[in-house]
Amino acid sequence: MERGMEVIEMSETKDSIIIKGRTVYPGKVEGEALVSKMPLMGWGNVNVKQGFTVERDHPLYEVPLKDKILVFPYVRGSGGFVMYGHTKRYGVNPLAMLCTEPISYGIFAAMTMKQPMMTDFDIDPVKIIETGDYIIVNADEGFIEIVKNV
Repeated sequence: MERGMEVIEMSETKDSIIIKGRTVYPGKVEGEALVSKMPLMGWGNVNVKQGFTVERDHPLYEVPLKDKILVFPYVRGSGGFVMYGHTKRYGVNPLAMLCTEPISYGIFAAMTMKQPMMTDFDIDPVKIIETGDYIIVNADEGFIEIVKNV
């Protein structure tokens, strides 16, 4: 078992994995994961009114972010990533963002959305979490809980 990973029996068919991380923006939310193994780029690559990336070759191209826990490795490009935060104006924002590598552009987006964001995890969440897994984000206490989609 890797450092920082604790498996807790939740029922006969489901386990949860708890991973500690660093809080970028506080809060507690839970919902379905939407995972990108590719970094996300902001400026000109997000449809703010409809809440999805418009980067054509990206795996999340036109996949709705609304009410998802967005999991990705890092932000690439300029400070335009803050545009992901502006999806909140239109009610199409992710519930939270979890990223492997912290970068100030992501922080600005989380602050704009006023939604939880975490980074610097004991274990890379991109390698463990899959789209459809149920995630409990407790950025107030510095951990996430992953319930695998079985």
